[in-house]
Amino acid sequence: MDNLKYACRLLLLNLLVCVSSCSKKAYVFTSFHEPAIEGLRLLYSYDGYTWTGVNQVYLKPEIGQQKILRDPSMIQGPDGTFHLVWTCSWKGERGFGYASSKDLLHWSPQKFIPVLDKEPTTVNVWAPELFYDKVKKEFVVIWASTIPHRFEKGIEEENNNHRMYAVTTKDFKTFTEASLFLDPGFSVIDAVIVEKAADEYVLVLKDNTRPNRNLKVAFSKEASGPYEHVSPAFSSQLTEGPTVVKLDKDWLIYYDAYGEKRYAAMKTSDFIHFKDVSSEIVIPEGHKHGTIVRVSRKVIKRLRQDDLEKRKGHNEDL
Repeated sequence: MDNLKYACRLLLLNLLVCVSSCSKKAYVFTSFHEPAIEGLRLLYSYDGYTWTGVNQVYLKPEIGQQKILRDPSMIQGPDGTFHLVWTCSWKGERGFGYASSKDLLHWSPQKFIPVLDKEPTTVNVWAPELFYDKVKKEFVVIWASTIPHRFEKGIEEENNNHRMYAVTTKDFKTFTEASLFLDPGFSVIDAVIVEKAADEYVLVLKDNTRPNRNLKVAFSKEASGPYEHVSPAFSSQLTEGPTVVKLDKDWLIYYDAYGEKRYAAMKTSDFIHFKDVSSEIVIPEGHKHGTIVRVSRKVIKRLRQDDLEKRKGHNEDL
């Protein structure tokens, strides 16, 4: 009997090792370094907690008045294509940057996607965020803009009174006209849509009012909203740039705790109760907020191989 128990335990252990080692899933985290003039960076992870940086810079910014690449948001479409959008200027633009890739190594020419053309007083277009609506089979891009005197100023200056706007597209060639996506009654930026379950969506957002500047959540039955029941803050002050990844039955919300000059993470199973797991994550120094995409391990293998080849070529040139 003891031999049988030992054999069963050994078989179970082998199965667990096989499942772990044979898993084809991994994660890519889009990134940038301040002052955001170098271009797109990428991190990768096999467990969603420990991240390694690829020692390469992709997509050196070529568009926008100030030619920056901040807040890179990426999603993989149903056909496997990676789509990337980003902030291309601090102020003075009414659009965002866009490029696509099949392998994360070779990218399409950068495009400037104009939005809010009919709003000439628009101050900025910040932190565009991508989401694929499986119900409507279309991509949604949401971002924060300030249109002075459009909403009650409250405690914010007119040029800092943001609301969230949105466009949709099926091909990144034609887009719907921009429309108001979220007006929670205060200045809001850095919002990200999460599909929690069928007919159950969560919006993780930053309350950008001066006394707060922290993260909250709101809820909707549709990806396009309306989002209601904004929660109390679940993060400390001076936090921004949330991104969400599902790991087993829980979600991790990564965010930039810029006031403390560190990266942080909260774990939740219901977006009501949150546990600080910042001590459990490993993030390379200098990483600034992007989005996390679940990918196959062959994607990571290609990134690492390309990195090794470029390093070898660089050393041979020295």
